[in-house]
Order: sequence, then structure tokens, then C-alpha cells
Amino acid sequence: MHGRRDVWRPTRHTPPIRPIPPSPRIPRVPGPQLHRMHRLPGGFHGRRHGVWRATRRVPPPFLLLLVVFGVVFGLSVIAVVLTMAVVAVVLASPVLLTVGVTRLATRRRRREQALSGLSGPSHGALTARAVIDPLAGARSRFATLRSEYAAYECDALAVLRLPALADVTIPSTARFVEAFAEAQALDTDGPVPDSHRDRYVAAVDTAWRAWQAAREAAERIRLSHLPEKERSTVERVVRLLTTARDTDNDAERHVAYGKARSELARLERTTTIRIPRLAQAKLDNAYRGQLPS
Repeated sequence: MHGRRDVWRPTRHTPPIRPIPPSPRIPRVPGPQLHRMHRLPGGFHGRRHGVWRATRRVPPPFLLLLVVFGVVFGLSVIAVVLTMAVVAVVLASPVLLTVGVTRLATRRRRREQALSGLSGPSHGALTARAVIDPLAGARSRFATLRSEYAAYECDALAVLRLPALADVTIPSTARFVEAFAEAQALDTDGPVPDSHRDRYVAAVDTAWRAWQAAREAAERIRLSHLPEKERSTVERVVRLLTTARDTDNDAERHVAYGKARSELARLERTTTIRIPRLAQAKLDNAYRGQLPS
């Protein structure tokens, strides 16, 4: 064997062979990230050296069941709450609708009563009376209409708030004035023949409907048909008359009436607003009543 040439032998020029030290073993590091360790084979020159690695912890089955149960329970609760909310809305919708309609009707009735200042019988009583006795019902309705119209023409504040109701250039107001004049011409206190009674009842009905239409139109228009400057003047006069009506100070009331009269005189000269004579006379009487004696 020593005489063969294919066997490697060290010479004097070959550096000495040093043994390869084994790889150091990786110490086991404690901590939450290393739950279970596995030793893997490996090494050099036929030697086995230990290598360590960390593995994931598999959660217990009961935790997975608990998570699934929680998700299913949460979805069930949400579905039940949504179903109850929908059912409550469906059941409460007719009640809410009825309450809303009732409130709107009540508000409209109060606004009409405040605007007209009804002091006579109600519309229901007038209708029942008209069914029993058409002539008596027509007379009662016309008396109520005449009192409402007179109350409007005697109140300068009401005229300034609804000037279209005193302006005959407005079509609805013109129709009312014509219908009222016709009913006024047919109104009598004594017994009337049947032909005259039918005409009177029809005229009163036409005048009543025209009054309602003219008042609603004036409520919609208010001061929108006036220029900005005239509108501000009217609003200022309304504030003065409101102050004169509500104040307890005689001096303040006298000053407010005086300014309102001067502003109204200037309005009649420069605008289309005309205060009825009855309202102007009532305002003059109120102003003279505040003069010092």
C-alpha cells in the first residue's frame, strides 16, 4: 500500500492538518416565542450537530368552537334587533301618520281662526243650520262674513299684514268684492219669495267661497308684490302699531301711534297700499285718545 502512487502522502511542503472543531450547539432560549423545539439532523464530515427552530402553537379546539359560537351569537342578536326595529316602524307608521295629519289640520284651523277672528258660530254650526233652513243658514253665514270683513277693514294692522285683501287689482279680491256686493244687495230681513231666496242663498255661498279664496291668496302673497323699500316701510309701521297696542307706557304708545300715522300717510302717497277709511279713522281716534289733556 505504501508503494502505490495514487495514495496521497503529506510532504514537507504540505501544511499540517488541523482537526475541524465541532459546531457549537445552539442553546435553548426560553421565551414565549419558543414553545416547542425540534432537533434537526445536520453537520460536517459525517458529524451530526444540533439545530433548533421555533414552531407555532396550535390553539385548542375548544377555543375555535368558542370563537365560532361568539360570531354566530352576535350575528343572531343583530338580526333580531333589526327585525324588531323594522316591525316597530311598520306598526308605528299609521299612528305617526295620523298624529301628523291631525296636527296639520289643527294648526291650519287655528291659523284661519286667528286670521279671521271669528266671533260668531262655527262653520259646523252654520252648515247644520243651512241644512235645516237654507234661508236662515244663508243669513247667518252672511252675517258672519260681514263681521269678518268689517273687522279686517277696521284694523290697520291686519290690512298692513295682508294688503292684498284690500287691493281690488288682485283677481281674487276683486271677485270677492263683486260677490259680496251682490249678496249685500239681496240681503233682506223680512220674508222673501222662493225665487229671491234661491238667488240670495246662491249669492251668499258664492261670496263665502270668494272670501275664503281671497284670504288664502292674500296669506300667500303678503308683502311679496311690493318693492324692497316699500316692504321695509310696511314692516316698520307694523312694528310701531304692535308696540302701541302692547305697551303699558302712555308716552311710548303716543309716540308709536304718531310715527305710524306719518309713515302710513307717506305710504299712501308713494305706494299702492290704501288703508280703508274705517281703519284710518280708528287709528286717528286711538292717537287722539293718547294726547295729553
